[in-house]
Amino acid sequence: MAKGNVIVREVMKTNPVIVSPDITVQEAAALMKSHKVDSCFIGSEKPLGIVTERDIVQKVVAENLHPSKVPVNKIMTTPIVVIDPFASLQNAMEMMGKCHIRRLPVIEHDRLIGVITQKDILKITPTLKEISHEWYTISKRDESYFKKQVFSGKCEDCGTLSAQLRNVDGRLLCEDCIDALKYE
Repeated sequence: MAKGNVIVREVMKTNPVIVSPDITVQEAAALMKSHKVDSCFIGSEKPLGIVTERDIVQKVVAENLHPSKVPVNKIMTTPIVVIDPFASLQNAMEMMGKCHIRRLPVIEHDRLIGVITQKDILKITPTLKEISHEWYTISKRDESYFKKQVFSGKCEDCGTLSAQLRNVDGRLLCEDCIDALKYE
């Protein structure tokens, strides 16, 4: 299985933190801490912007501003790049790379339904490699297993329809033709 076959909806986190544009940075930071996330979205169901830990450090702390006096709408990043829940993980990675961002809000029917981050993608990557390797191993034709299987269809020697065909030297044969081979 390749990353292109996994969709954003399967990996994203649901219930992102959404805050009002006029709450303070301090209030937003407290919510982020209590929800154990590193960002929050500003607005309602359709986000206007995003505030990350990095925004707080660079735009508030480093500027010696008071977090309890600065509204989040003054430091939010806007506009934001969004992704569809049915987009591929590959597409999400490309968007993050090209836009130099670490997270993408997931929008469905003009509504924020989740967020996918670089960390989310990195967490699943080893699993994808393992699944891909297992699929490759499984999909390699195992001749000994194949020979033991019973098939339904037309005998390749006599043309009789049978629900008991077996693989003999690469040909599917009915029981009568297999018995005839034993006596040759």
